[in-house]
Amino acid sequence: MNSLAATFTLVNVITMLALPRQWASLPLLIGTCYMTYGQGTEFGAYSFTVIRIIIAAGILRVLFRGERITGFNMLDLLMVAWGAWAIINSSFHMNPTSALVFRLGLVYNTCGIYFLLRVFCQSLDDIWRLLRITSILLLPIALEMLYEQILHHNLFSFLGGVPSIPAVREGNIRAQGPFRHAILAGTVGAVCLPLMVALWNQYRKIAFSGIFSCLAIVLCSRSSGPLVSVLSGIGGLFLWHYRDQIRIVRWAAVIGYITLDIVMKAPPYYLMGRIPLVSGSTGWHRAELINTAIRHFNEWWLWGTDYTRHWMPTGVSWSPDHTDITNHYIKMGVIGGFPLMVFFIAILATAFFYIGKLIEATDDISSGATFMFWTFGASLFANAATMISVSYFDQSFVFLYLTLALIGSSWSLTKTLGTKPSV
Repeated sequence: MNSLAATFTLVNVITMLALPRQWASLPLLIGTCYMTYGQGTEFGAYSFTVIRIIIAAGILRVLFRGERITGFNMLDLLMVAWGAWAIINSSFHMNPTSALVFRLGLVYNTCGIYFLLRVFCQSLDDIWRLLRITSILLLPIALEMLYEQILHHNLFSFLGGVPSIPAVREGNIRAQGPFRHAILAGTVGAVCLPLMVALWNQYRKIAFSGIFSCLAIVLCSRSSGPLVSVLSGIGGLFLWHYRDQIRIVRWAAVIGYITLDIVMKAPPYYLMGRIPLVSGSTGWHRAELINTAIRHFNEWWLWGTDYTRHWMPTGVSWSPDHTDITNHYIKMGVIGGFPLMVFFIAILATAFFYIGKLIEATDDISSGATFMFWTFGASLFANAATMISVSYFDQSFVFLYLTLALIGSSWSLTKTLGTKPSV
């Protein structure tokens, strides 16, 4: 860790410990948005990136101040169960020690972000505040990525972990900002877009800034995956006008998929390889990964697997044992078998269920709060669609669990919202 990163980390740690609870999410998001994974420190076998150090400061803060989650719910319980299984199944892998170290880091990242944001968001005012903070913090990233597109230089490169010259694919500059890949950078903009729309009626200028930032980030990444994620999020927002018929929409989607499966020679998920929104798209690879994971189901279904290199014709530079797992659901299966995948899908399903119930509980009381909850669902839908072709492997994971934490906190406010929410 260089001196600048050390100073950055120290300031955020102090800020985390000193700020009132309502603003304690700020250093977490600053650490996410403005520091690369190239900075950190080692403690024995454990690697602590800057965001992990800030999470540790948040945990200490919560313990010393006696802060607690309001209204522990099923979503929280599933997060705990997911983390517990991820750790337990490490003993069934070829190298249990290294598997345990990796899984402890994964669970620490995921549950640390989720539960800290649950603690920090205990009212509608806290939720609105977190959305505004996110909008403001995304603007400098968007401007930096525009700078990358124009001058072909990544300003975050001096921190390490990202190249100084952005990648070029078929003549397209792929800006990535502080993130480890242009796809992940674009994904952050895509999944945050619905959250920025939530601010439109209450905080129009901040909402406009956030919407501009998200679209700029997606476009500067020049990646087809984030464009699909944007369309998914916008589609979710559009369905707001048909929220009373959402059950019909769901059944129509299921019937449509089954129909495609009948009439197409290949499974319908191969369509992602036939609709390249950006030249050079690798949609076929992502579709084939799903197909090959199904064929090799017997290898990973129980505990996961330590070897996937034979699944695909291409591998990865960081491991001779694995292919490129560009699917977050399959990644859960590789790490912890079908049970871990099921826990993860159950988390998403429960969050969607909560959104539906929140809409029902507040639709006649406060359209502002109701639409905000709908945008959470649209953001989660964008994440769910994204994870078919993207596996989060840097700080971009924070924005998935930010959305889940917003939903979990909103659900815990159900009784308050059932009377008269303050928006």
